[in-house]
Amino acid sequence: MSKKNKKKINKDKIVRSINNNIRSSVRKLNPILRGIVGKKVDVAIRDLDFSEKRITNDIKKTLSSAVANAENNFQYDIDKLIVKEAYCGKKIIMKRFRPRAKGRAAPILKPYSSVTIILSEAKKMESHGSKS
Repeated sequence: MSKKNKKKINKDKIVRSINNNIRSSVRKLNPILRGIVGKKVDVAIRDLDFSEKRITNDIKKTLSSAVANAENNFQYDIDKLIVKEAYCGKKIIMKRFRPRAKGRAAPILKPYSSVTIILSEAKKMESHGSKS
């Protein structure tokens, strides 16, 4: 059974782009990434353009890198690409200290994250009713 699974994986071309050092926490990235999953690439880029969050510029770079990978490596049509998956994970946390009253110190945590965006080519949708 494992040989069949390997052949199936090889037939399905995965287009992905990974950005390993994004200077933001996972908690701030997750809502943005959930907002672009399932959308066409041009709609997702437009949504990221009009977002007021600082981190959307880095996500937009990662998404455009995935589009370039799809176009150059697999010859996919850009107009048919959709965002299949988008997720993030924790990386290092830089620890800094801030002086406080009475000789104490307060920690400042500066988290980093990694973002992975996976694209796929949209299949032709079939209509299931009399209305079309």
